[in-house]
Amino acid sequence: MDLERIYQQTILEYSRRKELNHEMDNPTYVERGHNPNCGDDLTLELKVENNVIVDAAFIGSGCAISTASMAMLIDLIKGKTLEEAKEKVDIFFKMMSIDENKEKLTKEEMKKLGDAVLLEYVAKMPARVKCATLSWHSLKVIVEN
Repeated sequence: MDLERIYQQTILEYSRRKELNHEMDNPTYVERGHNPNCGDDLTLELKVENNVIVDAAFIGSGCAISTASMAMLIDLIKGKTLEEAKEKVDIFFKMMSIDENKEKLTKEEMKKLGDAVLLEYVAKMPARVKCATLSWHSLKVIVEN
């Protein structure tokens, strides 16, 4: 099975994760991500207790790439501290950089991103990068404030 097929199957599986698409009661943080060019409109909600992300969900709708990316992000940050979530955001944006001279991710960094490493494939498609990064921008706003 080639990388493109694995990428497509994984995106479809994650984009179908409807159990993550719901409004939370009393979230600690809420950050909307909206791309008016394509219509993706996803709001990330986090419940944080003692600096640990105990629950995460999203509301809204978007394309398969944006919703899959959101589901991957949620799976990666549940149970993690805000500092660990920030580290994942930093690694993700390092991976998605379009800089020709960018530093490759280490095996340890790739492991920290889990299935989200497959989104690097999108970095080669400029029209879809915003879809893949939308939810990560929302998380970045939360962890940096």
